[in-house]
Amino acid sequence: MPVRVLLVDDEPLVRAGLRAVLEAQPDIEVVGEAADGAAVVPLVRRLRPDVVAMDVRMPLLDGIEATRALLRTVADPPKILVVTTFENDEYVYEALRAGADGFLLKRARPAEIVHAVRLIAEGESLLFPASVRQLATEYGDDGGGNRAARATVERARLTEREGEVLLLMSRGLSNAEIAARLVVGTETVKSHVSAVLAKLGARDRTQAVITAYESGFVAPG
Repeated sequence: MPVRVLLVDDEPLVRAGLRAVLEAQPDIEVVGEAADGAAVVPLVRRLRPDVVAMDVRMPLLDGIEATRALLRTVADPPKILVVTTFENDEYVYEALRAGADGFLLKRARPAEIVHAVRLIAEGESLLFPASVRQLATEYGDDGGGNRAARATVERARLTEREGEVLLLMSRGLSNAEIAARLVVGTETVKSHVSAVLAKLGARDRTQAVITAYESGFVAPG
């Protein structure tokens, strides 16, 4: 089955460019478009996309609030890929904290766009781990010493192996790469990843890794 994508951006040319790139792939289908985040929830309910590629800055409802609304109101929500002009942008980090699964620069090459959509849809690797680390370093301190993140990790009581898996996740390794590094089976890794996400209350790897950075469990530098 092809990966079903919903495009959300207030610039028609951006949507047209993304559509052209994605629809050239046999395994990706663009199922709809929207010009603002306010249209995301009803369109997702009607079209059931696998991935929403969404601009972070829009006039009525930005990508951060649209992400929050989507995750709050839609059962089994799609993956969310933030599309942005600037890589080192606090808006991008806030979107990731809100529940987005990764981000993509609007100037990305066609091959990078396709790779990002496929990777987000699969959900077994972290998209642009170095960039997520940089964002966490710059914007991760909430002024309160990230007490909430530290409390989350303390409550999680991760086992030693789960901690190793979280560290490798933060480096962007896939399940297969983690399995090779730890010399275990991929199904074992999947079980550990699921346990880490459940214990941290994280929607996916991106949220787990952000919590790991903000708590100090993983050093962002």
